[in-house]
Amino acid sequence: MPYKEKPVEKLYYTIGEVSEMFDVNTSLIRFWEKEFDIIQPKKNKKGNRLFTAADIDNLKIIYHLVKERGYTLQGAREKMKDNKEDLSENVAIVERLREIRAFLMEMKKSL
Repeated sequence: MPYKEKPVEKLYYTIGEVSEMFDVNTSLIRFWEKEFDIIQPKKNKKGNRLFTAADIDNLKIIYHLVKERGYTLQGAREKMKDNKEDLSENVAIVERLREIRAFLMEMKKSL
């Protein structure tokens, strides 16, 4: 049986990498960090923010609520406080549906 290499997943992401993931300015990521207690990136000696995968997942939920669903910051805070597990499942489903849609659109172009 041949060796199957796992894709390497980073432990920490810089604020620049995170802002590219969400296609937003770094200032918005810093603002959300201030507004939502759930986002707490580690900081190195220089003060650079290092985001974990859990922070990225929380940012996905915040991005989905604020940017895609149109919630206010207070509304997003309350929604996350009420049922965070359901929100993370919904975000994962939406993300998977986008991947399927992109695949289907690519397939349509190739036909």
